Amino acid sequence: MNAEFKAIVLCSELNLNKIGQHFGITRKFKWEDFLILKDQQLQGIVNETTNKIVYVFPYGSVVFINFQHHEIMDVVNYIKKLEPEINVANVFAYVDDYKLEINLDEPPAINNDFMLVGTQSDYQLEIVSTILAKSVSFEKNEIEVDTLLDRIENVVNNLNRGELGVSDEELAKMSASILSFKLNTISHIMLLDNPDITWNNEEASALYDELSVLFELKDRYEKIRHKTETIMDITEAFSNLVHARRGTRLEWAIIILIVIEIILSLYDLFFR
Repeated sequence: MNAEFKAIVLCSELNLNKIGQHFGITRKFKWEDFLILKDQQLQGIVNETTNKIVYVFPYGSVVFINFQHHEIMDVVNYIKKLEPEINVANVFAYVDDYKLEINLDEPPAINNDFMLVGTQSDYQLEIVSTILAKSVSFEKNEIEVDTLLDRIENVVNNLNRGELGVSDEELAKMSASILSFKLNTISHIMLLDNPDITWNNEEASALYDELSVLFELKDRYEKIRHKTETIMDITEAFSNLVHARRGTRLEWAIIILIVIEIILSLYDLFFR
């Protein structure tokens, strides 16, 4: 069968054990695992389950195969009952689409939009879904890190005018945002790890490597990592400036207190 993929990001992290148990899947999921929903798991959520598959990844990405828009929303709304932090109104903020076409009369081909093969194998669905899940997650990371850079740029512009322009509270919030971003995204090294199937299936490994290059996963990861490190360095510099400013204020306060004490001492000496 031909397969149409649509990958979206629901949140930063999904609890696969919790979701799996709800659907009667009792196995323990590791961080590098993913959850597959199809056939009976989808009954009662969508009207027609034939040839429909959902891949759910722990880092918040979900890939739908052969789903219409309203069917995707039905599944998302259902998962939201298990993961309340999902923002249903924003589920299509980050999207990646792909097609797998079966054609015996054409030579195999792979490009950015579709893959053409003579016969379909299960590993193809898994590999394409994994690549799309990582790609759409990187898209979210790229936008978020650029947003953080914009915030940092405003502070740098103020600094160029001789104004630090950031309070201790604002700096703390900015640092927390950066650390949270790094924890929830860049620290998930498994975004670059090869799926388990590639270790036992040479064809799956070759397809994964080819699609990884096509979607520039490693290059995108390195760019995000570099930007994050740059932001951390700048934030550390801001922190040092704020601490220096606080130290200067303390020094002036001490000097003022000393001056006041001297004045009071002189007053007592000459006027009493």
